[in-house]
Amino acid sequence: MAPIELKKNLVAVEERIERACNAAGRRREEVLLLAVTKVFPAQAVVDAHALGLREFGENYVQEFEGKRDAVASLPGARFHLIGHLQSNKAARAGEIFHVIETVDSVKLAQRLDAAGRPLDVYIEVKLSPEGSKAGVSADEAPELAAAIGAMKNLKLRGLMTMPPWSEDSELSRPYFKRLKKLADALGLGGLSMGMSHDLEVAIEEGSTVVRVGTALFGSRRKV
Repeated sequence: MAPIELKKNLVAVEERIERACNAAGRRREEVLLLAVTKVFPAQAVVDAHALGLREFGENYVQEFEGKRDAVASLPGARFHLIGHLQSNKAARAGEIFHVIETVDSVKLAQRLDAAGRPLDVYIEVKLSPEGSKAGVSADEAPELAAAIGAMKNLKLRGLMTMPPWSEDSELSRPYFKRLKKLADALGLGGLSMGMSHDLEVAIEEGSTVVRVGTALFGSRRKV
């Protein structure tokens, strides 16, 4: 994607976030725009960074390793793992990412902690019955939160979820409401929820991180 087109898309996304924040009576600073660069080349990260973006989301450890040399020196850039993480890749993930948004077991948290590097983490909560979705149940989240709280290198920032995808963004609202209620019960302020198609609803329901890929970079190529 040409940088000029990316800039146009970024302006449009920022306008959407601003409107949603205004409608919800929130400050724009309360919502982090996480640019989802999975499947896109390292140049997409470089171009987005040049436009002022600093937080980037990747789905796979191996894919990000292929880009890392080209983006690791970008000033202020932080990289979030937002895809499912297998325990056997936790050590490497703990070395190359700044934030892991998909912690879904004590075992995984322990392996990330053992990497010996400070990490911000989110607990991924599964609120839908879809077999393809990962995460702990709402009932399991308090135990995992307590375990992470006792770990030396992990800082629990909040909760993350992915509702079933639908063109109707309103269908995401019940899931966002449930995640907010659970976060409040656990005393957690961070909520990673909402993507290109439903970010407005997510912001209305309290999201602090919206994960936006398609609206910025266009449709992803098949790999």
